[in-house]
Amino acid sequence: MASANKKEIKSFGEHIGEKEKRKISAQSNDQRSVWFGLGMFGMVGWSLAVPTLLGATLGMWLDKNYAQSFSWTLTCLILGLVMGGAVAAHWIAKENNEIHHPKPKQDE
Repeated sequence: MASANKKEIKSFGEHIGEKEKRKISAQSNDQRSVWFGLGMFGMVGWSLAVPTLLGATLGMWLDKNYAQSFSWTLTCLILGLVMGGAVAAHWIAKENNEIHHPKPKQDE
Protein backbone atom coordinates (compact mmCIF):
# COMPACT_ATOMS: atom_id res chain seq x y z
CA MET A 1 0.00 0.00 0.00
CA ALA A 2 2.81 2.38 0.89
CA SER A 3 4.63 1.81 -2.41
CA ALA A 4 1.45 2.54 -4.39
CA ASN A 5 1.05 5.80 -2.47
CA LYS A 6 4.68 6.73 -3.24
CA LYS A 7 4.10 6.03 -6.94
CA GLU A 8 1.01 8.25 -6.93
CA ILE A 9 2.92 11.05 -5.22
CA LYS A 10 5.84 10.70 -7.63
CA SER A 11 3.61 10.69 -10.72
CA PHE A 12 1.64 13.64 -9.32
CA GLY A 13 4.89 15.52 -8.70
CA GLU A 14 6.12 14.73 -12.21
CA HIS A 15 2.78 15.90 -13.62
CA ILE A 16 3.00 19.20 -11.74
CA GLY A 17 6.64 19.62 -12.82
CA GLU A 18 5.71 19.17 -16.50
CA LYS A 19 2.90 21.71 -16.18
CA GLU A 20 5.27 24.19 -14.53
CA LYS A 21 7.83 23.75 -17.31
CA ARG A 22 5.13 24.38 -19.96
CA LYS A 23 3.92 27.45 -18.06
CA ILE A 24 7.41 28.92 -17.81
CA SER A 25 8.06 28.14 -21.47
CA ALA A 26 4.79 29.80 -22.49
CA GLN A 27 5.58 32.90 -20.44
CA SER A 28 9.02 33.24 -22.00
CA ASN A 29 7.78 32.58 -25.54
CA ASP A 30 7.19 35.99 -27.12
CA GLN A 31 6.37 34.64 -30.59
CA ARG A 32 2.80 33.56 -29.91
CA SER A 33 0.26 36.24 -29.31
CA VAL A 34 -3.43 36.85 -29.77
CA TRP A 35 -2.73 37.63 -33.42
CA PHE A 36 -1.10 34.24 -33.83
CA GLY A 37 -4.24 32.56 -32.49
CA LEU A 38 -6.47 34.59 -34.79
CA GLY A 39 -4.22 33.75 -37.72
CA MET A 40 -4.54 30.08 -36.86
CA PHE A 41 -8.34 30.38 -36.90
CA GLY A 42 -8.02 31.97 -40.33
CA MET A 43 -5.73 29.21 -41.56
CA VAL A 44 -8.14 26.52 -40.42
CA GLY A 45 -11.08 28.39 -41.99
CA TRP A 46 -9.38 28.85 -45.33
CA SER A 47 -8.09 25.28 -45.38
CA LEU A 48 -11.71 24.13 -45.05
CA ALA A 49 -13.35 26.71 -47.32
CA VAL A 50 -11.06 26.62 -50.36
CA PRO A 51 -11.14 22.85 -51.07
CA THR A 52 -14.89 22.79 -50.39
CA LEU A 53 -15.57 25.60 -52.87
CA LEU A 54 -13.22 24.12 -55.45
CA GLY A 55 -14.95 20.76 -55.07
CA ALA A 56 -18.38 22.36 -55.51
CA THR A 57 -17.19 24.26 -58.59
CA LEU A 58 -15.71 21.12 -60.12
CA GLY A 59 -18.90 19.22 -59.30
CA MET A 60 -21.09 21.83 -61.01
CA TRP A 61 -18.89 21.68 -64.10
CA LEU A 62 -19.06 17.87 -64.13
CA ASP A 63 -22.87 17.96 -63.69
CA LYS A 64 -23.13 20.34 -66.63
CA ASN A 65 -20.82 18.39 -68.95
CA TYR A 66 -21.04 14.79 -67.74
CA ALA A 67 -24.47 14.21 -66.23
CA GLN A 68 -24.90 11.05 -64.16
CA SER A 69 -27.65 9.52 -62.05
CA PHE A 70 -25.93 10.99 -58.97
CA SER A 71 -24.93 14.56 -58.21
CA TRP A 72 -21.33 15.38 -59.01
CA THR A 73 -21.74 18.66 -57.17
CA LEU A 74 -22.65 17.01 -53.89
CA THR A 75 -20.00 14.32 -54.30
CA CYS A 76 -17.19 16.77 -55.02
CA LEU A 77 -18.41 19.14 -52.31
CA ILE A 78 -18.16 16.36 -49.71
CA LEU A 79 -14.75 15.27 -51.03
CA GLY A 80 -13.49 18.86 -50.83
CA LEU A 81 -14.81 19.17 -47.29
CA VAL A 82 -13.09 15.94 -46.25
CA MET A 83 -9.81 17.02 -47.85
CA GLY A 84 -10.04 20.44 -46.20
CA GLY A 85 -10.75 18.80 -42.86
CA ALA A 86 -7.67 16.61 -43.27
CA VAL A 87 -5.51 19.67 -44.01
CA ALA A 88 -6.98 21.55 -41.02
CA ALA A 89 -6.42 18.55 -38.74
CA HIS A 90 -2.81 18.36 -39.93
CA TRP A 91 -2.20 22.03 -39.11
CA ILE A 92 -3.85 21.76 -35.70
CA ALA A 93 -1.88 18.61 -34.83
CA LYS A 94 1.36 20.30 -35.93
CA GLU A 95 0.73 23.37 -33.78
CA ASN A 96 -0.37 21.24 -30.83
CA ASN A 97 2.84 19.22 -31.11
CA GLU A 98 4.93 22.41 -31.18
CA ILE A 99 3.15 23.74 -28.09
CA HIS A 100 3.41 20.58 -26.00
CA HIS A 101 6.78 19.34 -27.28
CA PRO A 102 8.84 22.43 -28.09
CA LYS A 103 12.22 22.05 -29.75
CA PRO A 104 15.09 23.16 -27.52
CA LYS A 105 16.54 26.54 -28.40
CA GLN A 106 20.06 26.81 -29.81
CA ASP A 107 21.35 28.95 -26.92
CA GLU A 108 20.21 26.55 -24.16
